[in-house]
Amino acid sequence: MKLRITPLNIIGAIGLGLAAFTILSPKDHAPRHVDFSGFYLLILGCLILVTFITDLIFRFTLKDLKKIWMVESIFIVITAVLMLIIQRIA
Repeated sequence: MKLRITPLNIIGAIGLGLAAFTILSPKDHAPRHVDFSGFYLLILGCLILVTFITDLIFRFTLKDLKKIWMVESIFIVITAVLMLIIQRIA
């Protein structure tokens, strides 16, 4: 199986790295420590899981790598815009 890097893989890897950095970094000595509570780490974990599942769905439905990149990029932009709209409302 070919290794195909997609935008949702990149976003998932960044989220996984952020979660690992937050969990493994020492709380006392980190000058730029992002203080996540357990609830926010749970939400981040759920978002990482949804990202990987969505990427698998797009991979099985679309076979062309260019189409996957286009659809996933549009999906990320729409999701980010919706998150900003919901954040402004709430």
